[in-house]
Order: sequence, then C-alpha cells, then structure tokens
Amino acid sequence: MRRSRFFKHIPTSQSIQENRFLKPFSCYLHHHFLWQFNRRGVAGGLAVGLFVGILIPFAQILFGTIGAILVRVNLPVAAFATFVTNPFTVPPLYYAAYRLGNFLIGSDQVAAGAPGTGMFDKVVNEQGEVSHWFDNLIAWVQTVGPEFMAGLAIIAVVSALAGYVMVNVVWHLQARYRWHKRSSRKLAD
Repeated sequence: MRRSRFFKHIPTSQSIQENRFLKPFSCYLHHHFLWQFNRRGVAGGLAVGLFVGILIPFAQILFGTIGAILVRVNLPVAAFATFVTNPFTVPPLYYAAYRLGNFLIGSDQVAAGAPGTGMFDKVVNEQGEVSHWFDNLIAWVQTVGPEFMAGLAIIAVVSALAGYVMVNVVWHLQARYRWHKRSSRKLAD
C-alpha cells in the first residue's frame, strides 16, 4: 500500500499488532477497514471522531477507537478527529450547546426568575470561599443540565453528519478533477 508523506507517521496494522502493550487487543485491531484510507473509511472515521469528541468530555480517543472498531471505519482518523474539542474550542462549543438547548427546550430560566437566575452572581461573589465551589458547580449543572445535554447531542449529530458529507463531497470532487486531468492529458498526447 502506497502511503503519502502526510500519513507516513501513522502506525500500520502490523506495528500495532506487534506492540507488546496492545497485544491483548490485537484480535480487535486486525480488520483491514480500520487501516485503509478510502472514502468510506475516512468519512466514517471523521464522523465517529467528531461525534465522540463533542459528546463525551473524557477519554475521547479511547471511545473514538472503540467506536471505529464497532463501526469498522478508519481508526487513526477517528482518534485524530476527537481533538475537535480542546481548551480553545470547548468554551464556545459548550456555550453554543447551552443556548441551542435552551432555545429548543424553551425553558429560559434566567428570564423567568427560576432558581438558576443568580448563579453567575453567586459564583462571582463566593469565589474566595473554596469550600463552596463544588456545591456551586453541582447547582449550576442541575440548573443547565437538560438544555446543555440536548444542545450538545444535536451539535454532535449535526457535526458528524456534516463531516461525513464533506469528506464524501471533497473525495468525489478530487476524483473527478483527477479523472478530468487524466483525460485531458490523453487528448493532448
């Protein structure tokens, strides 16, 4: 299999199976779909990685790998795509998820004067009291939990579908461009 310069540092199936730490899991990592860079594998791997990376806040590479094994899509792409969430993207992503969930569920608690109204003020005013931070965090999660999870699930599904479609469209356009270039070169000869 010919590997491009970009993918030369990605481990092969054989190197994974020979790794002494991954030896117990080699029976799950031998399927050829996990290592092929074709349209189906890359598009599916991106979709799995985006979905897991957005929806699950911890052990994303592990869950992305498990998802790639279950769906039998490209494992390195799925693991790499989980890096969509990082310290720079999480705050705007989580804020957008809360706002989307709040819009869809329709329970704007701040405007209605519900218990979560002064949560930001409470956290700011009690920031010096370290003993109350966990209580404040639990109260905040209980206040925004349903809206946040609904928005996060919708963003995860939409981004996974968009990634899958985007890879398929780009792959198709690139194949058409190469085919057109090849046919025009043959006509010139």
